[in-house]
Amino acid sequence: MFHGSIVALVTPFDEQDRIDYDALRRLIEFHIGEGTNGLVIAGTTGESATLEGGEHAELIRRAAEMVAGRIPVIAGTGSNSTRQTIDLSLEVADAAIDGYLLVVPYYNKPVQEGLYQHFRTIADAVDKPVMLYNVPGRTVADLLPETLKRLADHPNIFGVKDATGDMERMKEHQALLPGDFKYYSGDDFTTLEFLNLGGHGVVTVSGNVAPRQVSDLCKAVADGNVEEATEIDQKLQPLNTALFVESNPIPVKWALHRMGLISPEIRLPLTVYADEFHKQMTDAMNIAGITTREKS
Repeated sequence: MFHGSIVALVTPFDEQDRIDYDALRRLIEFHIGEGTNGLVIAGTTGESATLEGGEHAELIRRAAEMVAGRIPVIAGTGSNSTRQTIDLSLEVADAAIDGYLLVVPYYNKPVQEGLYQHFRTIADAVDKPVMLYNVPGRTVADLLPETLKRLADHPNIFGVKDATGDMERMKEHQALLPGDFKYYSGDDFTTLEFLNLGGHGVVTVSGNVAPRQVSDLCKAVADGNVEEATEIDQKLQPLNTALFVESNPIPVKWALHRMGLISPEIRLPLTVYADEFHKQMTDAMNIAGITTREKS
C-alpha cells in the first residue's frame, strides 16, 4: 500500500492563522493529479508542533475526506508524550486514514528502552499500520537498529522513515530486520541512493513542489531505468538544497506560494523565508521544471 513518493504535506494557513481548507483541497488535488503515491498529514512539514489538539484531529479528518480513498493517507500523530500520542491516534482512528506516522519522542531524550516501550505501547493501542520516524537531527534521540529490530516483530509496525541520510544505517537495518519490513527515506538528498539499496519509497519534502518529478524518480528506480532516475535526481538536487537552507517548512511554503497554491503564512516561532534565498529557490525550481509566478 505504501510505496513510491509519499509527500509530507504542508499545512496551509490564512492571514488569521487558521487552517486554510480551500488551499488544502487545492494541494490534495494537485498531488493526486501529479502522481503522488501517498500523503502524510500533520507531520513535521505540516507544522504539527503548533497544531492545537482539536485542530490537529480536524485537519487529519478533513484531509482524509478530501482524498476520499484515491491515495493512501498517513496521519502524523506522534509526539513526545506516549499518552498524548495514543489519545490523538484513537481520536482519528475512525477517519479515512490508512496508517500512522510516529516520530521518535523529542526533547525528553529517552534511552533506547524508553523508545522501545513508547512505540510498543502505542502500537498495542491502535489497530492501523504504524510507520516509525527516526530523525535525530530534530529529536536528538536516535532509534538504533537493535531497538528497531525489537519493534519490528510487532504486527502493527510495518516500516520506518529514516531521515539520518546514512546509507550504512540502511545496510544495518537490512541485515537485522525481517525481509518484509519496509524502509522509507526521510532525506531528499539521498533518496536515489536509498532506493537503489532497496528502499520502498520516500516521505518527501521536495515532493510538495515537485510531485511529478519525485514520483517519476521512484518509478524509474522501480523499473530499473538507472539513467532516467539519475537525470531526474540531478535536476532535483538544487531544489533539495534550497528547501533546507532554513528550517523546514519555511522554504517549502514560500515555494508553494510562488506556485500560487497557498498563502505564505507560517506559524511562529517559524518565520517567512529570508529574501536572500529567494533567487536560489527560484533558480532551483526552474532547473527542476517547476512553473512559478513572476512575483512572490
